[in-house]
Amino acid sequence: MSPRKVKHLSYWPLLLILLLITAASFVIASKETSLPLAINTAATSFMAGFFLVFSGFKLLDLRGFQASYAEYDLLAKRFRSYGLIYPFLELILGLGYLAGKELPALYAFTFILMSFSSLGVIQALGQKKRLTCSCLGTLLQVPLTTVTLIEDIIMALMGLIMFLR
Repeated sequence: MSPRKVKHLSYWPLLLILLLITAASFVIASKETSLPLAINTAATSFMAGFFLVFSGFKLLDLRGFQASYAEYDLLAKRFRSYGLIYPFLELILGLGYLAGKELPALYAFTFILMSFSSLGVIQALGQKKRLTCSCLGTLLQVPLTTVTLIEDIIMALMGLIMFLR
């Protein structure tokens, strides 16, 4: 098997999870009666699903996540306990989006958290470190690449857009 195929296979769990969350979000949004409401429902459902599923994977091996996350996250490097707290922050965000309330503080916190998270990824990528992304905890091995950065930036932008509207 060529190195290119092996690399793509390592992304398969992440892509499958994102496809399932996206599909569920569209199914939930299909019940809405107007396009703006459907878009809002799809975005909110996606955010809820994303944070709930990703926090769940991290919580399966909290100590392992803490160690892995400290390899590239700026705050987790300095304060190891942040790696224990982070999955619960994602869990709170997921539950907040699932509640379906218009909460500007939730959107702002999403933007801040995901923007800051992307800084450590940028630094690790700039240093050409070969690390495992801890986005799915330690259960599934996904490389830390620009895919991780794009994921963080998209989530930050979704939070910002929801905050601004």
